[in-house]
Amino acid sequence: MSSTATDVVRLLTVKDGTLAVAESLTGGLVAVEVTSVPRASQAFRGSVTACATEREHEPLGVHATAPTANGAVDAQVAGRMPVGVRRAFGADRGVATTGVTGPGPQDGRAVGTVFVAAGGPFGVDSGSAGGGKVEALRLNGDREEIRRESVRSVLALLLKELAGEQTGNERAQDTERNGGF
Repeated sequence: MSSTATDVVRLLTVKDGTLAVAESLTGGLVAVEVTSVPRASQAFRGSVTACATEREHEPLGVHATAPTANGAVDAQVAGRMPVGVRRAFGADRGVATTGVTGPGPQDGRAVGTVFVAAGGPFGVDSGSAGGGKVEALRLNGDREEIRRESVRSVLALLLKELAGEQTGNERAQDTERNGGF
């Protein structure tokens, strides 16, 4: 378990927040990372993992609302995935990963092309990418390295958004609840 996942779960539980995850290239690794943290069940609502391009986003209603000529590995699709997974699981926040791990290109996208996204009450569900805050990544390495960096990146994006929600008073209360400075 990573310190980022621990911090995400801590902030979610402090806020009585909930999280759902939509994954493609990471194949469930984001959910594994989050649920490896003690008390994650207080915040984690569930996940959707699908890797077949033609079926990838159907459970989330992505293609029905945002078809794209670029296929599943696209910023607009990535931005819609957190919205769909939040809706599917009744969660406050959602994160998503989509990308190409290889061995070859997919939908005209090179190996290492990844999009991670976060959506929730921090005001990004109507963002320019079609629903969530999206980061485009160009990762190097083998399949496993690309997947691991994608997990790290999406959790870091969520942590940044969660931390941005806290006011100074909430930060002081959180610090006090979790053992001081």
